[in-house]
Amino acid sequence: MLEVLGAAVRARISIVISGGTGAGKTTFLNMLSSYIPESERLVSIEDAAELQMQQENIVRLETRPPNVEGKGAVHQRQLLINSLRMRPDRIIIGEVRGDEAFDMLQAMNTGHEGSMTTIHANTCRDALARLESMVAMASLNLPERAVRQQIASAIGIIIQISRLSDGSRRVVNVAEITGMDEDVVSMQDIFTFVRKGIGANGRLIGAFQPSRIRPRFLERLRLSGIILPQETFERSMEVS
Repeated sequence: MLEVLGAAVRARISIVISGGTGAGKTTFLNMLSSYIPESERLVSIEDAAELQMQQENIVRLETRPPNVEGKGAVHQRQLLINSLRMRPDRIIIGEVRGDEAFDMLQAMNTGHEGSMTTIHANTCRDALARLESMVAMASLNLPERAVRQQIASAIGIIIQISRLSDGSRRVVNVAEITGMDEDVVSMQDIFTFVRKGIGANGRLIGAFQPSRIRPRFLERLRLSGIILPQETFERSMEVS
């Protein structure tokens, strides 16, 4: 799974990491960012500085709350719009949570492929619904189909992370967005964590099951010079 996700980052496929509070989204985003080539210019946008990316060519932007008079606030949407003038190869948003979602999708669709962000949601499908509602916050009165087309063309992979009953944090689903099916964004699972029971030490036992479907982004990986063996998408792995 990590080999596939690392290859997707190097091939500039845009990724959204979804999960609940304390599930490990930012930690996982930090880890994935290590696969970004050193030659690329990054801009990170955060509410509070949590990202710890190791690249040298990075501009870090942080929001600012209003002062006691209610003035001087700097919002994520303002930072995102201004970041486009800084010639970034990728934009890393610590967490998308409001009307900046529309500008993020626009950026991913206009030459900033490989951008990454996190979002609060319980499933991959819920993450798409939350993105739609965030775009609506921008009060642009866009039709639902237009918003979903933006999402389908901007985002390649959604990773769902959960904090399980034994306290462990795991990737429980990796899904690929494949396009539009009439008026609905179509997705297909690549890997899924299947729970099988509780072990003697109280740890959850399960297995990462591949869907055995060849992802559509394999062609993009090939064009980037990355060839993954077929068994990558066929072999399940027990974990405890």
